[in-house]
Amino acid sequence: MIMFRIIDLRSLIFIFLLIISLFPVFGQKNADTSFKNTVDKKKLNTVVITGSTICLGFATGLYFVWYKDYPQSSFHFINDNGEWLQIDKIGHATTAYQMGMYGYDAFTWAGLNNTKSTIYAGIFGFAGLSIIEIMDGFSTGWGASSGDLVANFLGSSLFVSQQLLWKEQRLSLKYSFHSTDYSYYRPDLLGKNYIQSTIKDYNGATYWLSANIQSFLPDDSNFPKWINVAVGYGGDGMTGANSNPLEYNGVPLPQTDRVRQFYLSPDIDLRRISTNNKALRTTLKIISFIKIPLPTLEIDENGKVRFYPLYF
Repeated sequence: MIMFRIIDLRSLIFIFLLIISLFPVFGQKNADTSFKNTVDKKKLNTVVITGSTICLGFATGLYFVWYKDYPQSSFHFINDNGEWLQIDKIGHATTAYQMGMYGYDAFTWAGLNNTKSTIYAGIFGFAGLSIIEIMDGFSTGWGASSGDLVANFLGSSLFVSQQLLWKEQRLSLKYSFHSTDYSYYRPDLLGKNYIQSTIKDYNGATYWLSANIQSFLPDDSNFPKWINVAVGYGGDGMTGANSNPLEYNGVPLPQTDRVRQFYLSPDIDLRRISTNNKALRTTLKIISFIKIPLPTLEIDENGKVRFYPLYF
């Protein structure tokens, strides 16, 4: 039997390692404002060596933590496209997109121009997550997912296409989370505590497409450049990947409807907030993947409408 996939935990570890390695980069202002190629070879070597080391260490760690105790097989795919109302697939796209953003920061810090930084960062985002799929594909306990690969490609493509076309990110993918009661019934699958649930409980995860308003207005517009509008997607009622089980460890589970949810909310583009404070600039870049809690309108697939003064 194919085990439930927990790839988002592995992806999160990868992004965490990437963020830690890029602390010096985040403190810098955009190093590529003129988009000229003024490469600092020492910085570029730092980026390449650090990125390669992270990828190698990540792959090695994955093998011993996740795959070592499972028999190897010929490379194979599984079809998990029906799981979690496809929220996990949007999570893959968001992860690939954000890895592209962080990679771009690193390459521009090293002095590469916009085109080279964009292409290398896009490849980095897609290839980094593909490591997981390749290792899954050779394990009998898992299997590579074509849906995941497509989602990874789309997330990277969203970053690359905008950066090449507009030299900025007018549309960004973000994440938010609120705790739910479902993890109480399925701690094995949905998390035993809050930290685990932020990774495993798709009932509490919302993924957002956030559009920067000012970037679509005329150049002489005085509209605040940090104000966005975002549409989100999430789900509720899921105690299993494909369907809800009747019991867990012999204890009956409450039966709930699996419902898709759609959201509309204002947003803040933290990367567009101007500041000369290095520490604050670093913080804003690091947490820019989080959708800031703001008033939100929800409508689910059954037509039920809710309003939240603050939605997490």
